[in-house]
Amino acid sequence: MEFFFNAADDVVDDALSGLARIAPVRISERGSGMRLIVDRDFDRDRVAVISGGGAGHEPSHAGLVGRGMLAAAIAGDLFTSPSVEAVLAAIREVTGPAGCLLVIKNYTGDRLNFGLAAERATREGYKVRTVIVADDVSLPEDVGARGLAGTVFVHKIAGHHAAAGADLDAVADAAEATTRDLVSIGLSLSSATLPGTAREPRSPELGLGIHNEPGVSEVAPEDAAEAVAMALEPLLKAADARHGRDARWAVLVNNLGGCSTQEMGVLTDQVLRQLPEGRARIAVVPAALMTSMNMHGFSITLLPCDDATEAALASDTAAVGWPGAASVTEPATFAPTPSADKQPGGGGRDARIGEQIRAAADALSAARSELDELDASAGDGDTGTAFDRGATAIRRALDDDRLSTGDPARLAEEIGDVLARDMGGSSGVLLSILFTATAAALADGRPLGEALTAGIGRMQDYGGARPGDRTMLDALSPAAEALTDGSLAAAAAAARQGADATADMGHAGAGRAAYVRDDALAGIKDPGAEAVARVFEALAG
Repeated sequence: MEFFFNAADDVVDDALSGLARIAPVRISERGSGMRLIVDRDFDRDRVAVISGGGAGHEPSHAGLVGRGMLAAAIAGDLFTSPSVEAVLAAIREVTGPAGCLLVIKNYTGDRLNFGLAAERATREGYKVRTVIVADDVSLPEDVGARGLAGTVFVHKIAGHHAAAGADLDAVADAAEATTRDLVSIGLSLSSATLPGTAREPRSPELGLGIHNEPGVSEVAPEDAAEAVAMALEPLLKAADARHGRDARWAVLVNNLGGCSTQEMGVLTDQVLRQLPEGRARIAVVPAALMTSMNMHGFSITLLPCDDATEAALASDTAAVGWPGAASVTEPATFAPTPSADKQPGGGGRDARIGEQIRAAADALSAARSELDELDASAGDGDTGTAFDRGATAIRRALDDDRLSTGDPARLAEEIGDVLARDMGGSSGVLLSILFTATAAALADGRPLGEALTAGIGRMQDYGGARPGDRTMLDALSPAAEALTDGSLAAAAAAARQGADATADMGHAGAGRAAYVRDDALAGIKDPGAEAVARVFEALAG
């Protein structure tokens, strides 16, 4: 399967069922031939704001039903307008003496079906106003502009006024004013895919419609910044032509369905960076409000924003799909508090210790390829690269006199700092924990072997591995034990024996190797244990 759907024909109904389980709405029964979503707590004495269209644009429109937004929504099949009967049924369900406003996106099917429903409802005695949203500015003026994500701003502003008790004319006038002021444009890297169909191969397009209608041009942005610039150029041209260069805006950066949360963060940053300074007043970002199934793209909407507009967009709503509006500011930054520790390298020098450390670093760098090869069988093949990165940082610290080779406790702490900052990865952090905890034990006056054992204990506490789990501990633990009772040479021999023994361990209890089949590890030494053995052998000379 490529998508988390059940039967293709059930996608819309299943999605509405999921919504109804968590939102304050009621939905029409399956089998009724209609898909109506109504506000469970709607007060029929107020104006009912109603909208809808083809499914596939969720959370529009069903997720925008709730106090302060829509009183009802009508969903058709995927990318297909709902029937006249369905729209009329929604009007009957929620409309009281105050009347209703139909918010219609500018597509032929929506205009016709909602329009006929409005006429029939009027004949039945309902007070009905309609507003057609056509906010797309990507197409030439002689081509009918389509309704895009700006429609959601109309929902919110009309819903706000209706919830406040405004009459039908006031609600409709606010919606029409919003519609006149809206400008939107989209840019997509790919088209939408409907269940049971193959993705249509298309180039990135500026102005690709939310039903896969052709865009105004094919584009080839190299990065997010260029993509946003391509979209903003015609959008700002249209906005400034209508409202002048001094207007301040409410900004919507809309996910068309296929962008990751991280991508939307990047796009939001670029939109707010590239808009003229000071003109973005509030933003609804990043948001998936008017999607197109899994279309990998975004749209930008601008709406002139005065105090009344900001109040309407920022007001509370029970609609689960509305993310809220936020004031736009420059990022608030701060300088992290620097370490209050002593100056690195201020603890004196011991040339012999410095030579031993350099020899150990050189041994790790020389073993880079071999360690990577060992890791390729059980991990992602970068153990040697990571240890070489740490070794290079240690050599640089020696060259820069940033290691107190004459003070064991400070030296261990400084090595831990270097590895945490420059080695990276889990190994870098684990080794930094080892050296930092060893430094604390040395500062308390404990002998090197005991201090190293204490550091290993803290390493185990945070890392979770134990000797026998086929990790660097299988070389490190016996080396520390040997160092407690004997010489550095004895520690090196113990580390070598422990590293070699990992080749016969049939199962890894920690690290990425724990997810590898046991037979794939047979006869292969753990690269971390091998790295530890190389270090002790170099230190012992």
